[in-house]
Amino acid sequence: MRARIFSIVATLLVAYLATAAHASMQDDVDQAVTIIERFQEIPEKAIPTAVMREAKGLAILNVTKAGFIITGRGGTGIVVARIEKGWSGPSAIGTGGIGFGFQAGAQVSELVIVLNTPEAVNAFSKGGNVTLGGALSVAAGPIGRDAEASLTLGAAIYTYSRSQGLFAGVSLEGTVIATRDEANAEYYGKPVEAKDILAGKVEPPAGAKKLRDVLSKY
Repeated sequence: MRARIFSIVATLLVAYLATAAHASMQDDVDQAVTIIERFQEIPEKAIPTAVMREAKGLAILNVTKAGFIITGRGGTGIVVARIEKGWSGPSAIGTGGIGFGFQAGAQVSELVIVLNTPEAVNAFSKGGNVTLGGALSVAAGPIGRDAEASLTLGAAIYTYSRSQGLFAGVSLEGTVIATRDEANAEYYGKPVEAKDILAGKVEPPAGAKKLRDVLSKY
């Protein structure tokens, strides 16, 4: 019975990720703007300005987790990198996975992953899959104004989550994030590589202007 349930969830997850590959990247870009604005609404519980100011890149995703006993998780988003002239255009990413546990229902989470080092950005530049943790240390990020004064770089990657209005640093150790090449090609109107997008070598479409404007504050 458990094997059958696992097979059903796996099939649904594969279908979800296949759909995500063709999802509108402009929706992800617009959602990224909303997520950044929401995360900064309450300064006392926001990502410290110093973290955003020193970030070498950001990955921003909207993730849905659902299931009963066996859970499926999937989501899409974008990654951007700091370049000499500000911020790069967005590169499409997605995540998915299956887990076990006595859980029921569904939950939507907004994730911001702060890339603190050039190596962290480089991991997202290669295309394919990135696994958080391992060679790149990952930790729940510091929160709020109180973290500003004593802030020191503690990990290559900081992770933050906002679920149902609750904001917090969260550990995403072991999470796998993949580049969505087809979504990038559709958004930019031609085949492009993540490394060229994040290096600022590809001119971003007009639809990315608001995202870059929001990030220009940092």
